[in-house]
Amino acid sequence: MGVLGGNPQQEPLHCGEVFDIYSFLAGAQAGVAAYQVYINHAGDDDLRSFLQDKVENLIRPQIQELSEILKLNGIALPPAPPERPNADVESIPAGARINDAEIAVNVAKDISIGVVACSQAMGKATREDIAMMFGKFHMEIAQYGAKLLRMMKKKGWLVPPPLFANTMIEG
Repeated sequence: MGVLGGNPQQEPLHCGEVFDIYSFLAGAQAGVAAYQVYINHAGDDDLRSFLQDKVENLIRPQIQELSEILKLNGIALPPAPPERPNADVESIPAGARINDAEIAVNVAKDISIGVVACSQAMGKATREDIAMMFGKFHMEIAQYGAKLLRMMKKKGWLVPPPLFANTMIEG
């Protein structure tokens, strides 16, 4: 059997896989720091809870899994930004505070970027385990996207684009 046959974990990573894993890891690490800032600014309890859940149950496990793959393959990890301390939302001046709708829109943007990045990584992967890992990440991120979309609708934070009313002229 060739180099790309047999046990996927014994196959070498190609440069695209390394780049995708490294980039996704760097983005996830930066995401933890950004979400900690958002948690400090969030006034809405549901939003704060969503952000905390996403960090602890989605982003941190992804960081762990990606880090292990890079380490096993002898690849240095990207530098991670420092953790942010907890702050009382009331101590942040009103003009300096990120409001809840802004936080939700930025998190929705991150989710959109995440699913696209996972799709691209799946398409490039030659190792089945790497493709499957990014497929799992894609599904998990999409699930958080659905939760956030429901919350944004419920809270009135979703600003839809102009709605298209299909009007056909009968003639």
